Amino acid sequence: MLKAVFSITAITLAFAASSYAVETPKIDNREAKQEQRIDQGIRSGALTPKEEARLDAGQAKVEKMEEKAKADGHVTKHERKRIRHEQNVQDKKIHDMKHNAAHTN
Repeated sequence: MLKAVFSITAITLAFAASSYAVETPKIDNREAKQEQRIDQGIRSGALTPKEEARLDAGQAKVEKMEEKAKADGHVTKHERKRIRHEQNVQDKKIHDMKHNAAHTN
């Protein structure tokens, strides 16, 4: 009996958590594209390992901002604007580092 109660409670909690999941497809898609650009830069030699580490830290910052925005179950326009701004900053850093004089070749 107790096992059944725990099972029902776990299923109910899982369902409730999934119903409050916030979707941010534009943010997620851009994040994935930026990761692909970083990976391509490493493969081509346009980015050094040190530059990759810096860019990965910037991507982690964006991900943390997104998680924090999603924490209350709703991402506001202001939060989206802040995340978009930080993605713009990261976009410029990726471009600048891929096109600077430092290369691994």
